Amino acid sequence: MQQKHQYHSIDDAIKKLEYYCSYQERCHAEVTQKLQQMHMIPQAIDAIVVHLIENNFLNEERFACSFARGKHRIKKWGKLRIINELKFRGISKYNIDTALKEFSNEEYFETFETLSESTWNSIKETHPAKKKKKFCDFLIRKGYESHLIFDKCNELSNE
Repeated sequence: MQQKHQYHSIDDAIKKLEYYCSYQERCHAEVTQKLQQMHMIPQAIDAIVVHLIENNFLNEERFACSFARGKHRIKKWGKLRIINELKFRGISKYNIDTALKEFSNEEYFETFETLSESTWNSIKETHPAKKKKKFCDFLIRKGYESHLIFDKCNELSNE
């Protein structure tokens, strides 16, 4: 069965992408990918992205800040994971540095403390070495710095 491609005019695509960007903050890569899925030609993609930037629908700094704030406060991600995810999305170092200022060091460490203590208490493993490994692996996946994790692991295992 052959799929039929739906073709869009530039005006239609602009309207769709304005809605797409106003619904949630987007990065340039997401917008470009969406336009490619709509089978737009490269020149049209460039023109639409420029239009979205000029009309403030698309702003990578705003996206990076929103992303970092949300992932830290809602998903409890650490700085390393946030940095890696933003790099993966093609965000500049300047915008990544700006995004990391969205939460204070106090808030960051408070989140880390709360998450690490609840994680430690929720691990049912009785073997001390296995429990430490599960604890460390979880927090490393969350993107916290290894020195914080290992210090906290030693503190909790000695209680």
